[in-house]
Amino acid sequence: MKKYEVEEGLKTIDLFCGAGGSSYGARNAGARIVAGFDLWNTAIKAYGFNFPEAKTFEGDLRNLQPEVIKKEIGEIDLILASPECTNHSLAKGAKIRDEASKETAFEVTRYAKTFSPKWIVIENVVEMQSWSGHAKLLKELWDLEYFVKEIELNSADFGVAQARKRLFLLCSLSGEAAMNSKEDGAELNAASTIIDWSDKYKFTPLFKEGRALNTLVRAENAIDELGPREPFIMVYYGTGSGWQSIEDPLRTITTLDRFALVKPSKDGHIMRMLQPEELKLAMGFSSEYNLDIGVTRREKIKLMGNGVCPPVMTSIIKTLTSTRT
Repeated sequence: MKKYEVEEGLKTIDLFCGAGGSSYGARNAGARIVAGFDLWNTAIKAYGFNFPEAKTFEGDLRNLQPEVIKKEIGEIDLILASPECTNHSLAKGAKIRDEASKETAFEVTRYAKTFSPKWIVIENVVEMQSWSGHAKLLKELWDLEYFVKEIELNSADFGVAQARKRLFLLCSLSGEAAMNSKEDGAELNAASTIIDWSDKYKFTPLFKEGRALNTLVRAENAIDELGPREPFIMVYYGTGSGWQSIEDPLRTITTLDRFALVKPSKDGHIMRMLQPEELKLAMGFSSEYNLDIGVTRREKIKLMGNGVCPPVMTSIIKTLTSTRT
């Protein structure tokens, strides 16, 4: 097997890498991304395109051998991991949960046993804490001599134009990481800052024949509150009145197409769905991150909805590595 060579630095692998939000944030903090792992071909395609310096491994982590991979990529300093979250999330509703899928989180400790990195960062939905295997996962990490700090972070507190609460397990061989729940000096960014206000994307009349009744109810709720001259965002799925102000951070991006921009025009209100490029900015990626990788709009939205906000990870990595032994 050909040896994969990278420059020296904070050598990092990303398990369950998805589109690479964790890697993107870590790289902005000075990490050297060595490899990304994911089961989904579209994620691997996006990751490989945006992290050409890294090797990609497509497939189920349970079927890969970390000992073999270590021979190929060498020692590492950091493991990033976002285990499958769908079967933890409240968004799944009353559907049957896949326990085998949840247990893929234990692949993190299997790889940690082989690589023994100085740091591990695990990200997931906050509901992971109520999982029956959560205590076992923590014990395995502690048994590997990692100090584990659990913290819930909201991306909006790190300058991201999206309110996205997630659980992070910060694991360090150097002792406790003094992670703050909000980045010093971070300003609250409104959804308006990620919207493309040009005529690049096509709008359609809001009040037109065939428009779903629920959509019209959402719009009327907003217009009643804001008046007829203010733009707003309709929010499909979830709780609440079905809309939000553009002056607030965007509500949590999911794998579904759930946000529509509505604005007044001379012929009445018009609307369009928010586009993947706008969702990308609302996740905290820079404009340089490339989603034009030959996949569908639906897949681009799923990539973003499954992702990690890079600015949050940047702050985490800077905090962890400030306590080097």
